[in-house]
Amino acid sequence: FRYLRGIGRLKSETRTCGCIYRNVEQPESISDHMYQMAVMAMVTKDDHLNKDRCVCLALVHNMAECIVGDIAPADNIPKEEKHRREEEAMKQITQLLPENLGKEFYELWEEYETQSTAEAKFVKQLDQLEMILQASEYEDLENKPGRLQDFYDSTAGKFSHPEIIQLVSELEAERNANIVAAASEPRS
Repeated sequence: FRYLRGIGRLKSETRTCGCIYRNVEQPESISDHMYQMAVMAMVTKDDHLNKDRCVCLALVHNMAECIVGDIAPADNIPKEEKHRREEEAMKQITQLLPENLGKEFYELWEEYETQSTAEAKFVKQLDQLEMILQASEYEDLENKPGRLQDFYDSTAGKFSHPEIIQLVSELEAERNANIVAAASEPRS
């Protein structure tokens, strides 16, 4: 019960990853982000990846944030310190589960953190894809195409999986068309 109560905080913990710092209206929760990533993992066409493992990685990768919150680059916390805090949080969280399940969750988190498998690398790219997809949705909701360009800039050159490269290409083409259309609209 304590585990479920703790993890439930992710539903109301807002992602800071730039959303809060950029005054985005109605920013997604950490839980929203993890859910979207899990669905993205489910629909991959890559038969070389273990989809079930990818879904589990997506659901576990930010679990520590129910204790430490969403630590963003703008918080100026060194990567080593961020990792230390999250590792300690994962140890706390997983101690609330039966030993074998806690061990499984911790190992999934560690796999993602160390990027030690093809699945972990794929899910890391899903993490970044989900961020720019969400940024695009914010731009659409606010009717401000191009406002969150720095989200896109932060992911430039970080995608290597062919399926994700294709999705990013489609997203950027749609977004660029929206930016051009908005620029050509008469101003009142």
